[in-house]
Amino acid sequence: MHRNRGVIDRRAVLAGIAATPTLVAARAPGDPVAKTRYGRVRGTVEHDVLVFRGVRYGADTRARRFARAVPPTPWTEIADATRYGAASPQTKANEPPSEDCLFLNVWTPALDAARRPVMVYIHGGAHAHGSGSDPLYDGGALVRRGDVVVVTLNHRLAALGYAYLAQLGGPAASGNVGNLDIILALQWVRDNIAAFGGDPGRVMLFGQSGGGAKIVTLMAMAEARPLFHAAATMSGQHVTAAGPNHATIRSRALMSKAGAGDFAALKALPVERLVEAMAMTDPIEGKGELSFTSTLDHHVLTRHPFYPDAPGEAAHIPLIVGNTHDETGLWIGAILKRGDTNWDNLPERLVREMTKDLAPDHVIRRYRELYPDRTPGQILLAASTAGRSWPGHLIQAEERAKIGAPTWMYQLDFPSPEAGGVLGAFHTLD
Repeated sequence: MHRNRGVIDRRAVLAGIAATPTLVAARAPGDPVAKTRYGRVRGTVEHDVLVFRGVRYGADTRARRFARAVPPTPWTEIADATRYGAASPQTKANEPPSEDCLFLNVWTPALDAARRPVMVYIHGGAHAHGSGSDPLYDGGALVRRGDVVVVTLNHRLAALGYAYLAQLGGPAASGNVGNLDIILALQWVRDNIAAFGGDPGRVMLFGQSGGGAKIVTLMAMAEARPLFHAAATMSGQHVTAAGPNHATIRSRALMSKAGAGDFAALKALPVERLVEAMAMTDPIEGKGELSFTSTLDHHVLTRHPFYPDAPGEAAHIPLIVGNTHDETGLWIGAILKRGDTNWDNLPERLVREMTKDLAPDHVIRRYRELYPDRTPGQILLAASTAGRSWPGHLIQAEERAKIGAPTWMYQLDFPSPEAGGVLGAFHTLD
């Protein structure tokens, strides 16, 4: 998920938060203090909501690069929880990154025994970008609208979270340590959220784009399933996990690009070199940067999330599956805004956006038969969305229906007014 920075400048917002006088270490007497299993944390109050930012749920991962993270070491002094923790290192960082990134944030109405429902948000950005500290994910609005506790979190991304190195001398779990970080955060929620007014027995995961994809993967992981009780995926259309062979090809390409002759050298590389290497063209897709994702390693992830079927072990977990009407408006927005798509260049433009091996002329002909009033640009948007984004949602819903799992679907049709509405209801709008 990549947002248009014209909508919100995240660097400016985060810098403003860091400079806000209320977030300095010296606190006012009335600021809230919560007790976790590892030590006490002091937050702040914002618009009648108690906020705890940058609460550590895992130890520094620099010493455990590519390996399963461990819980933090307990502390004795009251820890400051008024600033967001670092994001995972990534190629398009909008905030200060660090391998010491296992932090979460909590918004709650009160530190009491009310045992409110808990909503844990998993951020988008494929498996490569983003953080739970994005200003758009501020949980205060949800808390004020409903009597809930909201949690967001950071976890390892891209190669640091999903490079499968088991066949190259690395740990067996290396291709899924980003998901294991999320599990560690959910274990923290289970063990500590009652101290923040939440109910560990009523935890809902919700996430957008890559966050939604991670959630359906967690539903296929036995270690994760007991830690949440409902889920919602918003435009999380990806239902695939990388197989070990493709995952190894990508990891080998990473090592070659970074100049690491073996796993030990890769583990010892400065993180900046690793991030630079992650920006290389993906050797399988032939475009973009290295595409690391959850890995079907038959160790941590023992089965595919939706093939050949949905996991029956997760049939008891209610799931909401959603998408937007014009998902690809986000990716082809520049083309749509130019308005220069015509019947001559439409086939070439469409084939670049298609993920299936179909004849673009046939697709265009069928769209013109069904929707004779649509312009070439509108057909480009509709056909690319139908091919790229919608199948995953249908697979999720249909496979769960086969096992009698409670599942609901939604579609956001409301178009963005940006650029005169040509982008439609694009990806991330929900």
